[in-house]
Amino acid sequence: MLCKSLHHAAFRCKDARTTVDFYTTVLGLKFIHAMGEDHVPSTGEYSPHIHIFFEMEDGSCIAFFELPKDGGQPSGRDSQTPGWVQHFAFRVANRTVVDEAKERLKALGLSVTGPTNHDDFLYSIYFFDPSGHRLELSAHTATAEQDRQFLAEAMDVLELWEKTHDWSQRAALFGSPSGYQRDEAAPR
Repeated sequence: MLCKSLHHAAFRCKDARTTVDFYTTVLGLKFIHAMGEDHVPSTGEYSPHIHIFFEMEDGSCIAFFELPKDGGQPSGRDSQTPGWVQHFAFRVANRTVVDEAKERLKALGLSVTGPTNHDDFLYSIYFFDPSGHRLELSAHTATAEQDRQFLAEAMDVLELWEKTHDWSQRAALFGSPSGYQRDEAAPR
């Protein structure tokens, strides 16, 4: 395979210091590198910036740019894409960690949505960072047998989507779980 792992995904932030505080204190990520330039190294454009990196347990990173001279929204979101689509999901050890994180985040005053059961594949909660980026903490919940089933049917599910753009037939065709299940007590 050409791609060995995720090195980093980069987003824009409103304030580098606030971002460092949030990702190190709230999520426990390791702040490993900060660099900056007045000109973008790959394009030569004038755009003073700081680029900050946070490392996770497996060595992958999430990174941010603070761009004080460039206007626009922090994440540069496509206005035609719903806000729930663009997000960064962090894997955690298990459901218990998700549930404990929900309580800790709420105690810190953050609004948390979920938990949500995604197709018996992921168990997740959602919240926002100080720049407005939607974050997800998720635990992989599928059994090895379910993972094999999901792998075996992935192309068929994609083909069903291409033909119908409708999920009403999925359970009948694949015997798969009914889909997304929300904790009804969670805020919407």
